[in-house]
Amino acid sequence: MTEEEVITAVGEDGFHRLVAAFYRQIPNDDILGPMYPKHDLAGAEERLREFLIFRFGGSGRYIEKRGHPRLRMRHMPFVVDQAARDRWVQLMDNAFREAALPREAENLLREFFAHVATFLINRQSPQHDQ
Repeated sequence: MTEEEVITAVGEDGFHRLVAAFYRQIPNDDILGPMYPKHDLAGAEERLREFLIFRFGGSGRYIEKRGHPRLRMRHMPFVVDQAARDRWVQLMDNAFREAALPREAENLLREFFAHVATFLINRQSPQHDQ
């Protein structure tokens, strides 16, 4: 399966299920929760969902609304250290279990998420500052 074929296998509904399952965990998470303003949680959910749909061969709504993703720039205001990266991946792992996507698409998405989450690290963890 290619990245462009993921949208066919998952559909927009699959991305909706995955991202909704991820964001249901955010408000109570001690690491990621504080990064998300309560008033914009629905907006953050929509932006991730639309980005993923676009990135994996679906609608261009994300680009129409937001332009180029510029992921590093958009995440720079947030402390993304190894702990935040690992927690993001952990919550997404939980979301995969709930979303029940086709295995081949899930494997490709997991690989993508692990790579991008590592790419977005922009701070060292506190234990490295000593």
